[in-house]
Amino acid sequence: MRTDSLQRDYGVELRWTVFPLHPEIPEEGMALADLFRGRNFDIEAMQQRLKVVADDVGLPVVTRTRIGNSRRAQELGKWAEAMGKGDEFRRCTYHAYFAEGRNIAILPELETIAEAAGLPRDDVYDILAQSLFADAVDADWARSRELAVTAVPFHLFGEKTLAGFHPYQDYVNLIVGD
Repeated sequence: MRTDSLQRDYGVELRWTVFPLHPEIPEEGMALADLFRGRNFDIEAMQQRLKVVADDVGLPVVTRTRIGNSRRAQELGKWAEAMGKGDEFRRCTYHAYFAEGRNIAILPELETIAEAAGLPRDDVYDILAQSLFADAVDADWARSRELAVTAVPFHLFGEKTLAGFHPYQDYVNLIVGD
């Protein structure tokens, strides 16, 4: 991943902030066609762009017809960070959602993802039921609004920002200047 390269090549320390990507989507997910209905949005072109970017960095993606609600996965991601497993959880979540097309909102999938990341699957239900990391996600969502984030990925370095997918050199320029 590009962020791994930036950390390795430039000693950048990342602070991950989660973003409220379509929080209105129900747990069972929603068809992309329904989400974008009436918005003059070319879903096929969007997926083709994502595939090109993913192929460029060697990440697998499947063509999706549905989108899931990521809130629960975000809460578990904050738990994973607290347990020192944030990067591994993010990788496993990405793979489940983008490479395998799994619904990352439902409990059995989240338990499987947590276990794959080296976290105790038996703790997942309690973490979510007790909303132990809900405040951390709410704080990130507030930060996203303050920064006027409207697209992901969104990178901030000092006062400079870069939104969307870009070539690696653009991220380097963000850090070291043009």
